[in-house]
Amino acid sequence: MKLNVKEIAVFGMLGALMYASKIALEFLPNVHLLGVFTISMTIVYRKKALYPIYIYVFLLGLFSGFAVWWIPHLYLWTVLWAAAMLLPKNIPDKWKPIVYMSLCSAHGFLYGTLYAPSQALFFGLNFQGTIAWIIAGLPWDLVHGISNFFCGVLICPLIMVLKYSQKQEQ
Repeated sequence: MKLNVKEIAVFGMLGALMYASKIALEFLPNVHLLGVFTISMTIVYRKKALYPIYIYVFLLGLFSGFAVWWIPHLYLWTVLWAAAMLLPKNIPDKWKPIVYMSLCSAHGFLYGTLYAPSQALFFGLNFQGTIAWIIAGLPWDLVHGISNFFCGVLICPLIMVLKYSQKQEQ
């Protein structure tokens, strides 16, 4: 996964754009474009999408604090990246938007459940405590999943922009 100078610049800007988009939408709890960026970049850049994803994660820790709440971010976005990597490359064009939007939505609905193992580990929760923590967060996961679905409408256009800009570089 060797990078050239243009990729280093583009991935740095995409990671910073992910962070800026999160900050811009912070006034809406659990509404953001991170899933949109993660899926779009994974479809276009495949394994190299991990670079801007982890630039975002680093920036999040740098500006918001490298605390216990930040640690799950080291794997949360990798789960979505891996799921997007598993999608077949030959999805019919008419199905791509709904497949991508559904994946983005599923990650939002499962966010609290994916976050829960670190909570259990760091705060000594037993199985019942972990389940209670997940249940308490379900209203937020509901908002997260629904908003991710509707934000996911931007995935296909972003993929087109990223592919177009990649052609322009060559």
